Amino acid sequence: MRKLLYIALLMAVAACTSKGVDQGEVAARAAKQYYDYLLQGDYASFVDGHFRHDSIPDIYREQLIANAKMYMSQQTVEHRGIKDVHIVQVKADTEKHAANVFLVFAYGDSTNEEIVVPMVENKGVWYLR
Repeated sequence: MRKLLYIALLMAVAACTSKGVDQGEVAARAAKQYYDYLLQGDYASFVDGHFRHDSIPDIYREQLIANAKMYMSQQTVEHRGIKDVHIVQVKADTEKHAANVFLVFAYGDSTNEEIVVPMVENKGVWYLR
């Protein structure tokens, strides 16, 4: 939760210090940060990066954390793990407070995979949808 507040604070500072902040870029950086949490093994922060994470029952949150751990274990078996995440592009609709962030996973077996990460903005914070 503290890390989520840190991201919100960074976004607020960026909004205050520069005019015309590219919300697509903010959404892309938030998406990358959430996936960096996943790579670092901080599964709780990854789960907390999802929209309305605070309104789910604790048992369901625990299951989501367990699923994130299993996903990373599966990637280790299939691809020798995810080594890095890169932002490729973002398509944002600021009027609808939504964005699609395109990330590339660089796997340990030298393969890459592009994924689309839907994001939603709520009260100045971008969340995984």
